[in-house]
Amino acid sequence: MKKITYNILSLLGIIAFMVPSLSSCSDEPDKDNFYTFTGEMASSYLKNRPEYSEFTEIVERAGLMDLLSTYGHYTCFVPSNEAIDTYLRGIGKSGVADLSTADCDTLARTHLVANMYTTMEMTQDRLPTANMLGRFIATSAGFDEENNAVIYLEGLAKILFKSQDDSVENGIMQPIDRVIEKSNNYISDLLRDNPRISTFYNALVATKVIDEIMLVEDENYDRNKYPKYYYRSHTWNEVAWVPDTKKYGYTVFVEPDEVLESKYNIAKGDLRALYNKACELYDPVYPEDVNKEGHSFENLTDSINPLHRFMQYHILTRYTAGVSDLTPMDVNLGVVKGAFGFDETLINPVDWFHTVLPHTMIKVEKITVNDYLGDGTKGDRYINRRYDANYQIVGARVDPTIEADVVHDGLNGHYYYVDDIVAFSSDVQNKVQNMRIRMDFSSVFPEVMTNGLRFEGNPEVDDPAGTPDDSATPKNGRNYYFPLGFLDGVTFTNCSVVLRRPHINFWSWQGDEWNLFGDYDFTFRLPPIPYSGDWQVRLGFCAIETRGVMQVYFDGVPQGIPLDMTKFLNSDLYIGDRFVWDESCGNYDQMTDEEKAEEQKLLKNLGAYRSPRSLFHFSLSEKSYFVGNYRTYRRILCQGYMDKNKDHYIRFRVASDGKQGNNNEFMLDYLELVPKSVYGVDGDGEMEDDL
Repeated sequence: MKKITYNILSLLGIIAFMVPSLSSCSDEPDKDNFYTFTGEMASSYLKNRPEYSEFTEIVERAGLMDLLSTYGHYTCFVPSNEAIDTYLRGIGKSGVADLSTADCDTLARTHLVANMYTTMEMTQDRLPTANMLGRFIATSAGFDEENNAVIYLEGLAKILFKSQDDSVENGIMQPIDRVIEKSNNYISDLLRDNPRISTFYNALVATKVIDEIMLVEDENYDRNKYPKYYYRSHTWNEVAWVPDTKKYGYTVFVEPDEVLESKYNIAKGDLRALYNKACELYDPVYPEDVNKEGHSFENLTDSINPLHRFMQYHILTRYTAGVSDLTPMDVNLGVVKGAFGFDETLINPVDWFHTVLPHTMIKVEKITVNDYLGDGTKGDRYINRRYDANYQIVGARVDPTIEADVVHDGLNGHYYYVDDIVAFSSDVQNKVQNMRIRMDFSSVFPEVMTNGLRFEGNPEVDDPAGTPDDSATPKNGRNYYFPLGFLDGVTFTNCSVVLRRPHINFWSWQGDEWNLFGDYDFTFRLPPIPYSGDWQVRLGFCAIETRGVMQVYFDGVPQGIPLDMTKFLNSDLYIGDRFVWDESCGNYDQMTDEEKAEEQKLLKNLGAYRSPRSLFHFSLSEKSYFVGNYRTYRRILCQGYMDKNKDHYIRFRVASDGKQGNNNEFMLDYLELVPKSVYGVDGDGEMEDDL
């Protein structure tokens, strides 16, 4: 009975996939305690157990045993001798001695993660921290031969139930029954090798879109050229590093052959039928190209060809290691069990991503709101879904399955099955994406996600208030700054561009924020809009006394008066003393609809909006909503006509008087692109929704 009860509790923990966790909260001991061991270390765990002697030899030959002898925080997936022997036979080796030093290094680093995870914390479809090769290990729930609830790694290797979660002084040991293998193939090779998606792959080749997913890494990038950057943001003295790598990556959404056949009668390998479907979808969006030569079936490689566009739109210009990366980070911290900073009872967590098709984005949405569930599955992710009072467009469901017989994660990309066609159709253009587009700045720049920088560190813990932790492996995680040329579409002079890691208690949506320091002149390319027309661009931020003033330019043209980040909504510039601070947003909720509409119009005329009602930061015991805080609000950066076929740029130029505040500190939190259909309400008692 005791064992059955434990199994049930373990299974309930694994089922918590619907309420994912972020990471272990374990703190690294002080450096003064290094080598003053009080118990068994990961190194001695391996050396003291003969059943793991072969993996121990691999770790020693890789030169990593000393690392596992020091204090730190590691998860070590430990293959048994039997698992190592099975692996060696599979690659034609008779023993560990036949492996090269490089082979041992790869094997050891594949099985080591520089963070601590129990099986109860493996609740996403991948570990939140990459292994020591920079690759993410896929995780999934299942059962072993004795019906114990266990975790599978990469769909094949399972953590041994009787030995799981074995703690040592500097980590957690997770014995496994198979060697973990990560593919070093390109994403194009993985697509080629899957017989279930041959039509999709053949179309990639025929259109030559496959040539657009071949980049891996900028080998000229050298992080050692850049020193650590020390700065002060508000009251925190912090340090930032440049990213370790400059990788390129792709995410591909794939309709399996069976979906194309069953839903659209497109037989396996029938590219003509797929081309005809692409014409049906894309000709209404690009009518000016219908009669051009490049439109024909004989010109599939032409940039205006419908099938060429169809294939490009399936590909994101960033790497995502699992479905949990497709929408904002899920956490299980205190009062929050869901997407970081979203009130999931009010809005579905959504993210927006650029595609390879020029001037287009994909909307990915996790269903959480009951009112507009429809036939969707709560907790699942959907592409280009809009299911509300106005539209019932279901979108394509992203399949989270981790397959044991097919590899989905490669050296430069990851692909997912979808259950319906993904396309930038007229419905997507004019209905699904005809809405307020809100993006965290870490979503705006694909390089952030591709290089694993978006959700760095432990968000529960602040860095030391005085001297920042600038050790090689800071225990709470890193902040980053970006050299000129690292972020595509970004130029700047006389400034440092810093990404501060997430903190649950920061007045920053999703916990992180971007700061500019210095006499900055910073320009970035706006995300694309779905259709031409009048749009409003807004910046969400937190005003603080230590910040500065800047002038906004849209496509080179100055926009209104400078934005002063020291001014609160309760200042004379905005609402004044009529604004009542209430972090629970109770005061705002007590206002009548007419009062809210009146206030919104007043602020709109002043170029500002309150923060959305659905966003918050939190401690482990309570949430604090942005809408009730006079420091967190949105400013209109520009408003006017935008062409969907052109790149548009926002420029921020310092306008502070001298070195104001913390070196003219300027904050970028989130961006909104708002069509006139949303912001243009002007009747009595009418207002844009406040979500």
